[in-house]
Amino acid sequence: MTSWLFSGVRIDSFFPNLGLFVLRAFAGVSLAVAHGFQKLPPSAGFVEGVAALGFPVPGLFAWMTTATELLGGLALAAGFLTRPAALLIAINMGVAGFLRHAPDAYSAKELALLFFAIAFMFLCVGGGRFSVDRMLRRG
Repeated sequence: MTSWLFSGVRIDSFFPNLGLFVLRAFAGVSLAVAHGFQKLPPSAGFVEGVAALGFPVPGLFAWMTTATELLGGLALAAGFLTRPAALLIAINMGVAGFLRHAPDAYSAKELALLFFAIAFMFLCVGGGRFSVDRMLRRG
């Protein structure tokens, strides 16, 4: 279990790792700031939207969504528990893109699907060389 939490694909070159770092940091901070912080606290309209999707205890699920976007985004940005954070973000964004925005035009679901794809990529490869996970694995 520990190896899954803190491991990742080993890329020895500097520039690919730099690219992973920039994508991870930008996507994580963007998710936390532009989406997680904006939902604090979850509004009545957001809770109603969660209820409309059929989730039980919609207030709890609204808070879970907010926590995933805020704390998961920050964890992704730091590369801390990258794979678990990416898994939760991918689930969250999958619900947003494939369920919440399903009837909408593609432009309305594009951002959720983009965050889904980025999270899925980090779920597959891990945080890279410049991540807290890598520092913890060495220590």
